[in-house]
Amino acid sequence: MKVDILAIGVHPDDIELSCGGTLLRHIDMGKKVGLLDLTKGELGTRGSASIRMKEAEEASKLMGAIVRGNLGMEDGFFEYNQTNLLKIIQVIRLMRPEIVLMNAITDRHPDHGRAAKLSADACYYAGLEKIKTEWEGISQEKWRPKAAYHYTQDRYIKPDFVVDISTYIDRKIDIIMCYKSQFYDPNSEEPNTPISGKHFIESIKSKSITFGRPASLDYAEAFTVNRTIGVNNLFDLV
Repeated sequence: MKVDILAIGVHPDDIELSCGGTLLRHIDMGKKVGLLDLTKGELGTRGSASIRMKEAEEASKLMGAIVRGNLGMEDGFFEYNQTNLLKIIQVIRLMRPEIVLMNAITDRHPDHGRAAKLSADACYYAGLEKIKTEWEGISQEKWRPKAAYHYTQDRYIKPDFVVDISTYIDRKIDIIMCYKSQFYDPNSEEPNTPISGKHFIESIKSKSITFGRPASLDYAEAFTVNRTIGVNNLFDLV
């Protein structure tokens, strides 16, 4: 069950929209990727929880992730509390990721920032010996990821670093479109939302261009950090 990267999103499609290209790049590098959704996105204006679960399964298969889980927290009303922290800690200790990717630290949707804090703190607490957890009746050992990064979402946040997804942008869009219920469909009779407009997918590409340009990249995904990043080799920097 061990993965190299665990990507956490509060809603199904958060991961694909925000760091899907980065995950595709690392899967092609031979890294094992796991995905974790905190809620089923049941408060979303379009679609339903059951539809979004099917879409999430399709997207994870297309991406090549080895596992995807859902913690079933209450969309919109999940709280920062011991119960929810322990749920995430259990998954971190089960999958033992080296790197965790998480929601944006602040965003238009209030769930995103709250999930970012919850996930980041769980990464730390998962490394504390005296916090006891079990998985299927078996005691778990402590595990703290080597690094935890926040992806950016709807609102612009100045990145601490970007990842080159220039050769993955089209595959990223294909994975995003697994969530058909959420995006533009001229035949849909459901209400319009900020992400269901016909130009939303173009905006995803435009943001990737914006993040990539300062680093001389065609397309990039942006991340922020909670601690100083150390570099082993200056030649690894673009």
